[in-house]
Amino acid sequence: MADTNEASTSAAAAPVVKETKAQKVERLKREKNPWDSWSDVEGYAKAGRASVAAEWSGTYFKWWGVYTQGDGVGVTGGKGGEGLVSDYFMMRIGIVNGKLTSAQLREIADITQKHARGIADVTTRQCIQLHWLTIESLPEIVERLTAIGLSPKGACGDVVRNVTGCPMAGLDGHELLDASPLADKISKELTGNPEFVNLPRKFKVTVTGCPIWCSYPEINDVALTALKRVKDGKEEIGYSLRIGGGLSTEPHISVRMNAFIPQDKAYEAVKAVCEIYREQDVLRENRGRARIKYLFMKHGWTAESMLAAIEERMGYKFDACDEGAEAGDLYRDHVGVNPQREAGLNSVGVTVINGRMNPEQMLAFADLAEKYGNGELRTTIGQNVILVNIPSANVQTVVEGVSKIGFQVEPKSFYRGAVACTGTEFCKLAITETKAFNKWLVSELEERLPEFDQQFRLHVTGCTNSCGQGWIADIGLEGKKIKKDGVMVDAFYFMVGGSVGGEYAGIARQIGYRAAATDCPEAIERLLRGYLKGRGEGESLRSYFRRTSDDELRAQLNGAEMEAIERDMTKVGTGHAPDA
Repeated sequence: MADTNEASTSAAAAPVVKETKAQKVERLKREKNPWDSWSDVEGYAKAGRASVAAEWSGTYFKWWGVYTQGDGVGVTGGKGGEGLVSDYFMMRIGIVNGKLTSAQLREIADITQKHARGIADVTTRQCIQLHWLTIESLPEIVERLTAIGLSPKGACGDVVRNVTGCPMAGLDGHELLDASPLADKISKELTGNPEFVNLPRKFKVTVTGCPIWCSYPEINDVALTALKRVKDGKEEIGYSLRIGGGLSTEPHISVRMNAFIPQDKAYEAVKAVCEIYREQDVLRENRGRARIKYLFMKHGWTAESMLAAIEERMGYKFDACDEGAEAGDLYRDHVGVNPQREAGLNSVGVTVINGRMNPEQMLAFADLAEKYGNGELRTTIGQNVILVNIPSANVQTVVEGVSKIGFQVEPKSFYRGAVACTGTEFCKLAITETKAFNKWLVSELEERLPEFDQQFRLHVTGCTNSCGQGWIADIGLEGKKIKKDGVMVDAFYFMVGGSVGGEYAGIARQIGYRAAATDCPEAIERLLRGYLKGRGEGESLRSYFRRTSDDELRAQLNGAEMEAIERDMTKVGTGHAPDA
């Protein structure tokens, strides 16, 4: 009996080992498939917000495209790198390849009016995001979306996310092939598939036949871009395969496999990569380093070893194949009026600054698409909307209609290149407000620099997670807080010279400068005037940034020489999965 008591006492005294965040999430994922448990949410909707279990609020909701909404001040006042949550939710609606009908948009507009306080945002993965949703509204919203062929399922969570592609797929006369059927198949087979309900982290796929690579394959986990080759005297179109792109706190450009992917092997190749990723237990140890890019960045994988693993899994050997000419870096957005493949039809690419729309604007888009086109629209990764199949005789009327609802078809540089994440308005990880700030900043720059004549991508992100994709912008602004006149205010750290594609492709440089939000217009004006004054004949902004030192650029922003300021990495979170 004494031995038994001693054993019991020893067991009772054993220290309790606390789960890490990664261990907790992995345990929850093993315990439940959220896609099979929507009845839980229906129960919460009947019982009210207070009944929602913590594992749903913190984890499972994401598999249904739902997040808890922040309290309006972001990370400030919270703990552990996350701010306080409100009683409301935000939801992301998946729109595969950005293909949308006017009927679907009308339904989303009605849902937005009824449940989301009139706010809808086009995201950087062609989704539409809603805010201010109550727990009681979620079952009705999902039911209504399902009825029109849409769903939030898989728009968030450790799963295959919304599959993106060229919004002009099937319509653009310059494309090598229409890749949208492949995007649809990948989405149908992998998103919502219980075999892939538990990946180490989010998994972003893009497929495009577009020669300008408008879906940014360089920053996706898996990307297929159309590729033409000649074999045995015959021309063949297949795909290039890239793996491991991503931004967040540690940006990484995707790695190209030296392979020609035949069209009939493309889906299997994507599935194989997804399976390989699923099996990497080493990536499940740290949520902040769980993306597939870390196989290349931290675990010694190479393009050669990854391709060998894919081929072994598929039982198929791909032909080696050079890439050929890569896409350039200018205007990858299909903005403006552009002729389609079919003579007499056009697309009208509308810049929706920061992606923000209200129900009236969505209904106006639906009206224009139905009255002057064939009722089809597209969303883009630039947070924009495209009206397609517009006869030439109707183009001017559509352009005027777009102007009446507050958007632009022929925008100036600053307006066209503006992107912003959700910010403190709704996100519990953000440090600064973003969307209203970016809209104000654009208007300030257009007034200050009417003569500016270059493409200019200005991306604003509210924290270090880079939802606003600041790493690939001409100027990326990352949210901070600083003290000004004795008061803590919103501020931004500057990154300069980022680009995808072309001669100057690369991750933006951290140049050691930050400024209060209210001082940003003046700083950027000084920088761009430095370019206008110092550029060589015909020299682009990106060329100028590349040849100008960090010290010089920092001095232009500041108005005088200054010591570099380190990027503050103390506010890094992984709870809110950005759509970047």
